[in-house]
Amino acid sequence: MSIELNRRSFVNGAVAVAGSAALSPLLAACGGGGKNSETKRKGGTNTKKGAAAALPSYVPNNAVQADIPSAAGAAGAMTDPGFLKYPASPAKSVAAVPGAGGSYTTLTPLWGTIPSANNSFYQAMNKALGATLTMKPANGVTYDTTITTLTAAGKLPDWVQLPGWWNANFKVGELCGTQLADLTPYLAGDKVKKYPNLAALPTGAWTAGMWQDKLYGIPSFSTGFGLPGQFFYRADVFEAKGINPDDVRSADDFMNLGKELTNAKGNVWAFDDVWQYMFQIFDFSWKFAVTDGKLVHKYEQPELLEALNWCYKLAKSGYMHPDALAGNNNDAKTRFYAGKALINGDGTGAWNEADAQAGIAATKGYRRGSFKPFSADGTKAPRLFLSSSAGEFSYLNSKLKPEQIEECLRIADYLAAPYGSLEYQLVNFGVEGTDFTMGANGPTPTKSGLANVQAQTYPFLATGVNVINNPDFPQVTKDRCAWNAEAAKYAYKPVFWNMNITVPQRYATADAGQAVEDTIKDVYHGIKPVSAFQDAVSTWKGSGGGDAMVAWYQSNVLDKLGTGQ
Repeated sequence: MSIELNRRSFVNGAVAVAGSAALSPLLAACGGGGKNSETKRKGGTNTKKGAAAALPSYVPNNAVQADIPSAAGAAGAMTDPGFLKYPASPAKSVAAVPGAGGSYTTLTPLWGTIPSANNSFYQAMNKALGATLTMKPANGVTYDTTITTLTAAGKLPDWVQLPGWWNANFKVGELCGTQLADLTPYLAGDKVKKYPNLAALPTGAWTAGMWQDKLYGIPSFSTGFGLPGQFFYRADVFEAKGINPDDVRSADDFMNLGKELTNAKGNVWAFDDVWQYMFQIFDFSWKFAVTDGKLVHKYEQPELLEALNWCYKLAKSGYMHPDALAGNNNDAKTRFYAGKALINGDGTGAWNEADAQAGIAATKGYRRGSFKPFSADGTKAPRLFLSSSAGEFSYLNSKLKPEQIEECLRIADYLAAPYGSLEYQLVNFGVEGTDFTMGANGPTPTKSGLANVQAQTYPFLATGVNVINNPDFPQVTKDRCAWNAEAAKYAYKPVFWNMNITVPQRYATADAGQAVEDTIKDVYHGIKPVSAFQDAVSTWKGSGGGDAMVAWYQSNVLDKLGTGQ
């Protein structure tokens, strides 16, 4: 069994709770609307000069060699390495026991059954760490309430995980420097080299954990090539029908597949919901683009209007599954597995071993594939904006003494050990014979391992860079790594990439644009015409505060701090 299965289950659950913000390339935190509070927080993000001075140096880790190495792409993108099998001889990546006998309380979210306190796995970890971490995982569904209660009382534990999609709820920009410790003096530049596993994390992941020119967050589940999602198809069905997915090179080609694949009488439709990833075809931005030095919101970009026109036509074409048109996305995977909808959009984590197992259980011969990136007109090069390099961060309490912070960073370095190392094996699988048994495809959890280890706790404090690993389905790893290597050629950093921006409360509604988003949903479901979107944008710009919100971003972020690109 692969630990990646459990991580993906976590990610899917987290996104269900947090919504699309979990995959956002911009982590926005809304604070109070008063003028004094704005001045105090200084906008929350970083200057280019300040970030350069605070960021840790990047030093790749060669302790474990991947079967499929990372591929370099555009805009500094580096794809996640692939492992076709679990390393036979785990290497040691930490030279000495990291702890010095300290004791620390931790708090992490958990979307599952909470393990028993002080279980045998926790005891084994404390022995290996040379310190006592009192693990206190809390219900992930209500974690936002748990944290806000603690911060209001000033009673955060020594080490806490704060998922980035809840930055607004937690007001992280205000906690940094007050309740959360500044790690810049310990990790900036070459200082991070004391912690080799932390030094191997992507620079973008550290950037996403910065606030006001200082480093606060220790990233988990980081990547050098993060995308919000992609377009998938039933590769086995395409092959049986003699359809070459590489022939799809434009939006017209994509639509034409609808006619070829749809058989409504046979209860088969070409498309499920694909709107969420149409930016990859039509090249509208995540939120902003910059034209002649001025911010242009996505709602005012002609490319988004073109995408909506295309999706409205799709909704009226008869090529889209009726349940998808009705907004029933909960059963999208079931429709895909059963061959009732043959093309969909989904997060990158959908392509994994668990997916292969579920698909084969539903349809023998099931295989997922993903279209190579293409542009709307088929002539321009496609462009894929990168999502945040990390979405989860742990923080140390500002009340800790310098020697305690250093001890915790050594422990974090142990927890961030690369996939396949001895340290990784203990952190993610526990003790052999007690928590797992070693099989041909790597560790398989025992009953104890399922209860105490697979319920993820330590990885929410720190992890190494993500890897692609599907030991029972190595072809899935090969397919996914090959697609990533191709797609990375078209990567670009979106405006305000990995920047933490504190948006005044008076602009929160306009920033969310919920009324416009609701109208967009009605349009791509064929309920309202495209003109309804244009009307909604007009309202949003004026009385909805959109123009004022864009002007605030322009003067307070772009003009002072740049694009983050």
